[in-house]
Amino acid sequence: MLSSLAPARRRLFLLVGGAVVAALLATGTALGVSALRGSGHDVTPVAQDAQPPVLIVPGYGGGTGGLETLARALRAHGREAIIVQLAGNGTGDLETQAGVLQTAVQAALSGDAASVDVVGYSAGGVTVRLWLRAYDGGSVARRIVTLGSPQHGTDLAALATDIAPDACPVACQQLATDSDLLRSLNSGDETPPGPQWVSIWTTDDRISTPPQTASLDGALDVAVQSVCPGRSVTHGQLPEDPAVIAMVLVVLGRRLPVVPPSSVCRAD
Repeated sequence: MLSSLAPARRRLFLLVGGAVVAALLATGTALGVSALRGSGHDVTPVAQDAQPPVLIVPGYGGGTGGLETLARALRAHGREAIIVQLAGNGTGDLETQAGVLQTAVQAALSGDAASVDVVGYSAGGVTVRLWLRAYDGGSVARRIVTLGSPQHGTDLAALATDIAPDACPVACQQLATDSDLLRSLNSGDETPPGPQWVSIWTTDDRISTPPQTASLDGALDVAVQSVCPGRSVTHGQLPEDPAVIAMVLVVLGRRLPVVPPSSVCRAD
């Protein structure tokens, strides 16, 4: 495609595509593991009053800096919090990343824990859903919380795929609206049985666009601004914002998750 363009236009397309990928990377590395398909066993939901380890799955690019704030808050409330290190540079096949998450889950369950809670930030929320489908995660996960995840694709990735596919790595292509991976993932039940599902997102999102792409059928759907009207929270601020962290703590409690109270807005 690019070879047919004039040199100046080719440079422009590559520049725009690179900028899109950089924006995805700015929001967000371990042994690669091939994803296996689920065995199809019936789901046996785990105890909902437990407080198991919390696995935090990074977004596109695998950056963990912003997730450390969330992890520290969870630990301060007595929870074991583990940030998953994605394979490679975090821009490869999301199904491979689901295999990396499976390895982390198995490690968490090697102790006394009988289940896990999983928080997926940005593209990490898509990875969590792929993991649950491929590894019978419905009998392991107690709660799944996604933060600003492009569950139905993001216009940014779609733009990069259209105008500069050579500058859009595999995960970028998979996050494009109507990609093969997302069509398959969303073709059935978006929130399969087993865990309690929660989607937290912000109307200020400029990375997962439109912001409503984060909504999942069957999940407790929480827009930050529906709880804290007028609060400004960007995509990159989701795992660090005190009110969002307070929301995560509420929905990961022992009781079944409900829309967090407005008191979380005073968590600054």
